[in-house]
Amino acid sequence: MPWIIHTLSDSSVLSRFTGLVRRSHRRTRPVMWVAAGFLLAGSCWVLVTGLYARSELLAARNDLETLRNTVTAPASPASAAGAATDRRARTDAAARSAAAHAARAHRLTGGPAWSVAAHVPLAGGPLETVRGTAKAVDRLTGQVLPALVSAAGNLANIAGAGGGHLNLAELSKAAPALEQASRQTAAARTETRGLPSRTWLPAVDRVRDQLLSRLDRIGPAVEDAATGARLLPQMLGADGPRRYFVVFQNPAEARGTGGMPGAYATMTADRGKLTLTEFGHDGAMVSARPKVDLGAEFTTMYGHNDAVNTWPNSNLSPHFPYAARIWSAAWLDKSGERVDGVLALDPGALARLLAASGQARTTDGTVVSADNVVDISERTNYMSYADPLKRKAFLLDVARAAAGRLLTAADDPQLRPALLLGLYDVLGNGQMTVWSAHPNEQRELESRPVGGSLPQSPEPYAGLVVNNGAGTKLDYYLDRTLEWHPGRCTAEGREVTVKAVLANHAPPSGLPTYVTTRMDKPSYATHAGDNRLLVSYYATAGASLNRATIDGKTAFMSPGVERGHPVYTFDVELPAGTSRTVVLHLLEPPADRAPTVLHQRLPRPLRATVRPSSGCQGD
Repeated sequence: MPWIIHTLSDSSVLSRFTGLVRRSHRRTRPVMWVAAGFLLAGSCWVLVTGLYARSELLAARNDLETLRNTVTAPASPASAAGAATDRRARTDAAARSAAAHAARAHRLTGGPAWSVAAHVPLAGGPLETVRGTAKAVDRLTGQVLPALVSAAGNLANIAGAGGGHLNLAELSKAAPALEQASRQTAAARTETRGLPSRTWLPAVDRVRDQLLSRLDRIGPAVEDAATGARLLPQMLGADGPRRYFVVFQNPAEARGTGGMPGAYATMTADRGKLTLTEFGHDGAMVSARPKVDLGAEFTTMYGHNDAVNTWPNSNLSPHFPYAARIWSAAWLDKSGERVDGVLALDPGALARLLAASGQARTTDGTVVSADNVVDISERTNYMSYADPLKRKAFLLDVARAAAGRLLTAADDPQLRPALLLGLYDVLGNGQMTVWSAHPNEQRELESRPVGGSLPQSPEPYAGLVVNNGAGTKLDYYLDRTLEWHPGRCTAEGREVTVKAVLANHAPPSGLPTYVTTRMDKPSYATHAGDNRLLVSYYATAGASLNRATIDGKTAFMSPGVERGHPVYTFDVELPAGTSRTVVLHLLEPPADRAPTVLHQRLPRPLRATVRPSSGCQGD
C-alpha cells in the first residue's frame, strides 16, 4: 500500500500534467491559462499530499509490524501478570498509532482535488483506487483492529475462570465489538471490490488486488470470531448443561465428510467446563437403528447403501448435518439419551490442539504428540496390529489419552489461551465440524465453515468427493488433483472442463492384510494395494453434463442431485502405483466468477487449480 503513492510521485506523473498544460498554451485563449493554472495547482496538491500520505502509511505499516511481533511473541514465563500487562500496553499503543497514521493518510487523499482527479475519465482510475484503498486501511485500523486487539487482550480473561471453567460472561461481552468489526470488514471488502481493477498503472492494480486478497481472508475469520462469541456461551452451558456426541473420523478410509466414523465419546459442557463421560469404538454402534428421516433426495442418493442404518456408511454425503443427525439418532437408539449437538474431528485437529496442550501418553506408554498423532492414527496402527479388535482398542486409547490431555490443559490457566487459539484454528479450517440440535444455533452454524454444510445456492461450485468403495484402509496413500477450466460463453451458458486425477501411492508390499483386503469382493483379479473409489463431482446448480471420460475413454456414471447440485458419480478401480484421470465437460449457467472449491479433508490435501475467466453474464 505505501508504495502506491510513491509510484504516483514519480516525475513521469508530473510530466504528464505539465505536458498537457504546454500543449493547451499554444491553442487556447487566455481564459484557458486560468484553467491550466488550476489544473497545475491541483496536480501539485495531489502530488504533495500523496507524498505525505505515503509517509503516514509507511508509519502505519511499521506500527502494524510491531503489533504483529508483540502479539505473536512467546509469553514470558517469569512474572506472567506483569508481562501480560506490558504486552497489552504495547499492543494498545501500536494499534492506536497505526490507526492515527492511517486516518491521516485517508484525510490527505480525501480532499476536493483528489475527488476531482479521481473522476477524470481514464486518467483518474489509479487515483480512485488509491483513495479507496486508503479509506479501507483507515476503516480496518480504526474500527476493525481495536475490536480484534481487545478480544485478543481479553483472551486470558476468557480462559482464566477458576475450576476449569471458561469465563462465558467475558466471551459474551466481546460479541458486540466483534460483530461490529465483522460488519466493517465486510464493508471494506465491498468497497475495495468496487474499485477499478485494471487501470493504466499496474502497480496500483496489484496493490488493490493484494488488499482485496487479504480482506477475503480476514473477512470470514472475523465473521467466524463474531459467530463464536455469540453462540459459544449457550453451547458451552451458560444457561444449563449441554451434552454432545463426539466422533473421531479416520481418513485412512475416505468418507464424504472426511473419514469413516471410528471412536466416539460423549461430552458435557456446564458453565464453560468440559467433561468427557464415555468412550467407545465403532463396533458398539453397528447395531443402532436411528429413527431419522432425511428426505427423499437423501434416500435417492444414499438409500441403496443403507446410509442411515449402516454406521460405516453414515457419512457418505459431504453435507455434515446429514451425518450428525444420523449419529445423534443412533446414540439415542443405543443409549436412550438425547444430545444437544454433534462434534466431529480428525487426527489433524488433535495434532493442532496437542501442539497447544502438550503430549499425552496411552496406557501402554505410547507418547501421543502433535508430531505423531496423525501418523499413529492413519498409518502405523495398521502396521502394528493385525488384529482389528486390538487395533480399535489402541485407537480408542489414543483418543482417550489425547482428549484427557486436552481437558487437563483446559484446567491450566497458563495453557488455556493457547488451547483456545488452537480450537479457533481447527474450527476455522474445517478440521472440526459442529452440528446443533437447537434450530436457532444450527442456522448460524450451517452458514459457517464449522458447520460443514454443502452450500445450497446458485453460486459457481466445484466439489470433488471420494468415498472408499473397497473397504480398504488405503486412502492414506491417495493423491488428488482437480483442475477447473472455463471455456467459451454461449447463449446457453458457460462451457467448463473439469479434470480430476487420482493416484494410488500404496507400496507394493509390506502392508498388513487388514489394510489391503478387499471387502467388495470384485469379480475381477486384484492385487494387494489395489483400491476402488466412488468418485463424485458436485457441479454448480443448473449445470448439465455433456460428456465424461476416464483415461480418455467414455465413462459410465451415476447421476444424482444433492442440495441443488448435480452430482456425477464414477466407480473407479485404482490399482496400486497407478493414476486415473476423470474428465467432465459441463455446461454451467452464466457467471462472472470462479467457483467455490470443496476441500474434502483426507490425509493428503487436494491440489486444486482454478483457471481464470473473464466471465460471462446471462440476459
